[in-house]
Amino acid sequence: MKNLLLVIFMLTIAGICCVTNSQQKKAFINGKIYTVNPQQPLVEAVLIEGNKIIKAGSNDEIKSLSNSQTEIIDLKGKLMLPGFIDNHVHFISGGFYLTGIDLRPAKSTSEFKAILQDYVTQHEGKWITGGNWNHEAWEAKDLPTKEMIDDFSPTTPIFVDRFDGHMALANSYALKLAGIDKNTESPEGGLIVKDPVTGEPTGILKDNAMSFIYSIIPTPSDEEYYEAAWYALDHAKKLGVTSVQDITYAKDLETYKKLEQEGKLTCRIYTRMPISNYQSLVKGGIKYNSGSEKLKLGSLKGFADGSLGSSTAWFFEPYHQDPTTSGLPMDIVIDGSLKKWALDADKNQLQLSIHAIGDRANSYMLDVFEEIIKTNPAWDRRLRIEHAQHVKFDDIKRFAELDVIASVQPYHCIDDGVWAEKRIGPERIKYTYPFRSFIDSGVKLCFGTDWTVAPLNPLLGIYAAVTRRTLDELNPEGWIPEQKIFVEEAIKCYTINSAYAAFEEDIKGSIEPDKLADFVVLSEDILKIDPVKIKDVVVEMTVFDGEIIYRMR
Repeated sequence: MKNLLLVIFMLTIAGICCVTNSQQKKAFINGKIYTVNPQQPLVEAVLIEGNKIIKAGSNDEIKSLSNSQTEIIDLKGKLMLPGFIDNHVHFISGGFYLTGIDLRPAKSTSEFKAILQDYVTQHEGKWITGGNWNHEAWEAKDLPTKEMIDDFSPTTPIFVDRFDGHMALANSYALKLAGIDKNTESPEGGLIVKDPVTGEPTGILKDNAMSFIYSIIPTPSDEEYYEAAWYALDHAKKLGVTSVQDITYAKDLETYKKLEQEGKLTCRIYTRMPISNYQSLVKGGIKYNSGSEKLKLGSLKGFADGSLGSSTAWFFEPYHQDPTTSGLPMDIVIDGSLKKWALDADKNQLQLSIHAIGDRANSYMLDVFEEIIKTNPAWDRRLRIEHAQHVKFDDIKRFAELDVIASVQPYHCIDDGVWAEKRIGPERIKYTYPFRSFIDSGVKLCFGTDWTVAPLNPLLGIYAAVTRRTLDELNPEGWIPEQKIFVEEAIKCYTINSAYAAFEEDIKGSIEPDKLADFVVLSEDILKIDPVKIKDVVVEMTVFDGEIIYRMR
């Protein structure tokens, strides 16, 4: 089925007749347009025809190329940027999140229980998933347990995840349905947390252990997938996100294909499919950067470790908070599958983008990538490490030497900064989220959000990278301030650098002739205002494929 889907996809993009915009010219004038083109960084106006940029220049230059049929859009001095490109999202999962329970606003255990209980009342008997809770925001920092939620959910299965996606809480009913009890052993690369006295599961499952319950949750219908994608697209356009680099599964791809065929795909999707299924891409004849301008295949996603918040990120030294563990390398690291798959996938010119958060996980992946470079034939492989959160300074040099892209999500910095030091201590904190060091060492750095782990709003990511002011507001000068970067650098990380990470820098990521007409217009000039105020800036207009798809009312 997966191979058939890929073949159909390739046939479709070869001959698809998508709904396209008209070839009418549009002139955006009287703006401050930051092009991200070093040869012409600032202009007043831009002319497009259809979905392509014709000219960027002065008002007079653009007017001279316009005629009575040209649509004129007056930017009234506002800042225009290339459309934002998010380097790492779970896009359809985000759509489901928008339609389901939201536990992230809970700031205490009582609020967590109250939100969940109210939702159970309205959805009794149905699987309740999603959630995105964060126990570090509560008055007590202890992980929740099934006893907190069992009394109001005796016949309603609950499995709600922590916002990082690396652990989740199940109630007793869900554990029973999955056959998990005190005698169930944890799988490799995962952990069933158990009460140290009784030996009973607490309800918390980490990483691979979550699959016990995910495997029994009913798959959403085609209609529900389509609705979730629509919600995600609607959310993205309001935030100026015109491209995403998605963690994509077979059902997601099928949904994107349908939206593209219907002319309803208002965001470009660069897919990263599970590395465990890479052979289906190979058999389908797919290599890197395959597809259309709106839907691409040819990149793979794998996991080397877990997350810091779940204490499953893999470090060289034990956790400061819990010396009994150094984190959890994934089972595919332990049994050698990840390295084997990565070598073969690269040989078949499929891009690798591997999740690594702890310093040992990052070092391990650099070792694997070095072996790939030495062993396989040379090609423009653009190897990526996703997150790259805790990297020893010596390994930053290796990122540069091996041309490995650091695909980071800066909002995590101001979120994790509230509690990270108690996890790993004061010394390892010094090389946490080392954005300045990456740039100064010549590492290609690109930005995104990891939505729904963090908000999809790119302006919050720019704010985080530039100010590093943690969410608890206890670091007004910035958490590890020597790693702050400039606004212009952050914009490039969210545009041309993310385009490069997807082999698309020749068609998007900057405002210059022959590139795709994807733009965002902001309410304030983030190049001039106090960086602290960037988090309050909003998108006033989003242009995608030459069409204005969003205007703030």
